[in-house]
Amino acid sequence: MNDELNRECDGGPASDEGRAFRDGDGGGTARLTHVGRTYPELRRAEREFAERGQAADEEGSQLPTAGEGVRGESQVQKIARIKHELESVPALPGVYLWKDASGQVIYVGKAKQLRARMRQYVNFQDERAKIPLLVDQIDSFDYLVVENEHESLVLEKNLINQHAPFFNADFKDDKSYPFIAVTRGDVFPAIKYTRERHRSDTRYFGPFTDSRAARRMVDIARRVVPLCAASCADWRQLKRRLEKDPLALMAGECKPCFDAHVGLGPGACCGRITPEAYRENVRRIERFLSGQHREFLDELAAEMTAAAEELDFERAARVKARIDTVNALADKQHAVSARNLSADVVGFFREETVAGVHVLMIREGRIINSNEFVLNRGTDVPDQDLLRAFLLRYYDATTSIPHEVVVRQLPEDVEAMEAWLTEKLASAHGAKVRFSAPAKGEKAQLLAMAENNAKHSLMRYKVRTNYDDKRVNDALLQLESALALDRPPMRIECFDISTIHGAYTVASMVVFTAGKPDKNQYRRFKIRAKLDEANDFLSMQEVMSRRYSPERMADERFGSKPDLIILDGGKPQLNAVLAMFEQMGIDDIAVCGLAKRDEELFVPWQESGPVVLPGGSASLYLVKQVRDEAHRFAIAFHRQLRGKGMTASVLDEVTGLGPVRKKALMKHFGSFRNLRAASLQDIVDSKAVPAEVAEELYALLRHFETQPSPTAGDDSDGGAVDEGNPCGETDAGEVV
Repeated sequence: MNDELNRECDGGPASDEGRAFRDGDGGGTARLTHVGRTYPELRRAEREFAERGQAADEEGSQLPTAGEGVRGESQVQKIARIKHELESVPALPGVYLWKDASGQVIYVGKAKQLRARMRQYVNFQDERAKIPLLVDQIDSFDYLVVENEHESLVLEKNLINQHAPFFNADFKDDKSYPFIAVTRGDVFPAIKYTRERHRSDTRYFGPFTDSRAARRMVDIARRVVPLCAASCADWRQLKRRLEKDPLALMAGECKPCFDAHVGLGPGACCGRITPEAYRENVRRIERFLSGQHREFLDELAAEMTAAAEELDFERAARVKARIDTVNALADKQHAVSARNLSADVVGFFREETVAGVHVLMIREGRIINSNEFVLNRGTDVPDQDLLRAFLLRYYDATTSIPHEVVVRQLPEDVEAMEAWLTEKLASAHGAKVRFSAPAKGEKAQLLAMAENNAKHSLMRYKVRTNYDDKRVNDALLQLESALALDRPPMRIECFDISTIHGAYTVASMVVFTAGKPDKNQYRRFKIRAKLDEANDFLSMQEVMSRRYSPERMADERFGSKPDLIILDGGKPQLNAVLAMFEQMGIDDIAVCGLAKRDEELFVPWQESGPVVLPGGSASLYLVKQVRDEAHRFAIAFHRQLRGKGMTASVLDEVTGLGPVRKKALMKHFGSFRNLRAASLQDIVDSKAVPAEVAEELYALLRHFETQPSPTAGDDSDGGAVDEGNPCGETDAGEVV
């Protein structure tokens, strides 16, 4: 615990509103960095924080530090201490910061009632998978009381940006994203492609995830509305002259730059355009970059008509070229809505340890841009938290605010999010931003498209970064350590049983080699034991005795000895297999049982309890992937046998009785019941089958009256390998 973290003393300046939170180095108050609009209430709260921090510095010698009196405390003592400290936390809206023993902020959250929300963590009333690990790391906390939930939302966003806490969802890529910027602070604002941090005197459009698309959009915008480029040397020279002397425009004329010659620039460097007319160009290009193409086209059409009426055909031709440029851009976009829809559609696709996000930007019913992102720690946070964390980061960075945000699941604080985005939109017409989670219709189809694109975005990221290979390597090493193996489990075999009350009982064996499915090694087992009810233990013992018999171990088609066996089941299944292995004299294969409910691994060498792999870890992802594949393979085989059994007929057992003759018999006798009641002579007289086939059919029907007919689920081959199903068949495996 950090001795430099000062606790609030009773009766101190923050006793009613919270405790002072300090920088990790103990040297001064924390500085909150605001992005965008500043809020008077937040500035007041930060000022009070600074004053309380200064008071803490002055009284530091009298305040007990976080490390005093608690060194060496147990986990139970630590939780009790934090619970006691939480009693002084007010039941007011605010933001809380959980810290570890070194004083590092590891999680930032907001709450309508700080005390109640923070108690949920230490009382383990929060069911998120990351909470036990988070609570284990918590050593102290800080909080900040604000006026309302909207302020807490803004402050939470700023604190996450400042501290980058480990347990908050974050962007996987740490790169900066490109924007298109218009330098509003200049006399003649310029347009540029940039990755710079946002400046207050510049308006940004984006972010883009495709740099080529952003650069192309700059070129198209300048063809539509001539504007100076920030990369132009003549514009930079003009900017320096105006900074030194605002009356430099009154000086003698200069030569026009190259962009002015080709029509991409308005000629500000040579005095061809006034600042007022230039600002009108800036306004129009900002509307164009915001996606307001339809209104823009109407203005251009009116301008072209006016130029033609004035017989200024050269200007009309230039305007016509701009209209064609905008139309060509629109032709390359997908028309997605007959309505004037202005929305961002946010699609997620998540795996165990990583998630992909795809944002479709729809303006005036057309997709004008799309952005893709990769988020880290995808499984440590629920869908709502992951969505909310992304929305905070994304809309904090972009100035392109839509009228609607379409998501799969509404955030819990949707009203606060809507108020925040409405304030950022700052519509002159009073338009508000709203969230929607459609279940059907056009918007639901757009959401499905965004989620599909998010899946592909994540796939591209994984291929580009070799993410799967790195995760598999980590998973194998983690399993070696967690299960006390002699070496990484390069070959893993997993077994699962599938049955319905003992009928059509089958087992599956899936093999993962080097952490990846090896479908050529998959095997399917028909359980031979006659079971009146489901008995996974007996079935699992039978499968083990057959798979690991000396004959099978010597069979090259079954591959080498596994490094690890995973059983889909808990400790009872594990004990049943260990008993069978003891009878067979097998003691050199590591085996564990995976309980479905809590994803716990039971191992023979640990009696104190199961091995629990960390949530979101690569090892847990691999184990669950192996288990799910074994379950899928067993279910598929079980359904196949059950389907055959339901459609099987006793007539199939008669040699020489094919579909045509069966149809003729049914047509003659009318039903199977009449056929069973018929005599041998009646069958011969039907002329539907030859005499020898009729005799065999009659004998089988008499046998059928006393014994049940065999079904497709019986192991009629005595458990031998089905040579009709070749070893190399993809995702089928041999029937054993």
